Amino acid sequence: MTDEAGGGVPQDKTVTVVHVVRHGEVENPQGVLYGRLPGYHLSALGRQMAERVAEHLAERDIAHVGASPLERAQETATPIAKAHGLDVATDGRLIEAANVFEGKTFGVGDGALRRPENWRHLRNPLRPSWGEPYVDQVVRMRGALERAKDAARGREGVLVSHQLPIWTLRSWVEGRRLWHDPRRRQCALASLTSFTFVGDRLVAFGYSEPAADLVPSHLRPGAKTHGA
Repeated sequence: MTDEAGGGVPQDKTVTVVHVVRHGEVENPQGVLYGRLPGYHLSALGRQMAERVAEHLAERDIAHVGASPLERAQETATPIAKAHGLDVATDGRLIEAANVFEGKTFGVGDGALRRPENWRHLRNPLRPSWGEPYVDQVVRMRGALERAKDAARGREGVLVSHQLPIWTLRSWVEGRRLWHDPRRRQCALASLTSFTFVGDRLVAFGYSEPAADLVPSHLRPGAKTHGA
């Protein structure tokens, strides 16, 4: 396709930005890996984080807000949508990655790696064998991103999702391998990974943490976590 100066088909130079937000802190006193389990809501701090993100985006030209169907994502998206007079559009493609260890404690130092019943789920970290394949996460997250871009065309959109699917999408955009060390994910609670499109072409992305001062050190990337 050529531009207008070249006499060909005019290019769509409309700029659209989609911010993909990780939800706020979750109330999880048992410290389980909650994954897609229902009933896990934002904590008081998590609600404060959601309000902070809403304040951060209050002056932006937001035309679309979408969220994973899980409670913590819906609760994070609600104040953002309310600030712009919008409803939250639920998109199942934004849901947390499936994981066979849902409802269990599974982390560094808890003995999970020494349990024989877990070994068969750990045989292939490249796929990964314990849950939803990374490639499948990319496909569905790309679909949600494209939908939001179309819904907010020429303006800005917001999607609320979860750490692993967001990081997997970003890794694909940056051309990195999808398997990785979870401790190295740059996707803090209530963070924004923002994608900029010119027409339908993805041209840039950015990362910001408007609630960074609210995130306790033990919940920052690199620390032991129980869900995303």
